[in-house]
Amino acid sequence: MHIKFPFDSTKPVAGEASVEIDKSLTTVFSFIGEHFFDNYPKWAVEVIDFQPLDGKQVFIGAKAKQVRKDNESEMESVFEITDYQPLSKLIFQGLNEPYKHSYLLEGSEEKQPTRLTFRFELLELEVFMRPFEKLIRYAIEDGAENTVENIKNLIAVECN
Repeated sequence: MHIKFPFDSTKPVAGEASVEIDKSLTTVFSFIGEHFFDNYPKWAVEVIDFQPLDGKQVFIGAKAKQVRKDNESEMESVFEITDYQPLSKLIFQGLNEPYKHSYLLEGSEEKQPTRLTFRFELLELEVFMRPFEKLIRYAIEDGAENTVENIKNLIAVECN
């Protein structure tokens, strides 16, 4: 007997947030993209251990290992940069956990402000967690808002 659930367990749960940063596109992308391996642990405050696995050069295929502390539990994962387009985007995806982070930028190389959109996707959600999908989405959206605000604040201080 095949049981049909009223939801798709492989449907991603996602959230995103955007912010305007009063810096040029070049400055913002340098902080997020070019210096990702140095700066990511600064804005991802839940990351308690972070190790680039292929050096600090950012390129498609570069991997890193992180340990995140969420709600008193630690979760280790390895991720890989899957898309890197200077001045427009940086995307990485978990290799042993089903998540994806996207940093998308819009703006001008000379003019301000730059619009940053951060999107987090939980690519799979276990069936027993699906009844909590709305709560999980809310937490993801809240985390996305915190991420863009952290980045904006860091850039304001570090990129004078």
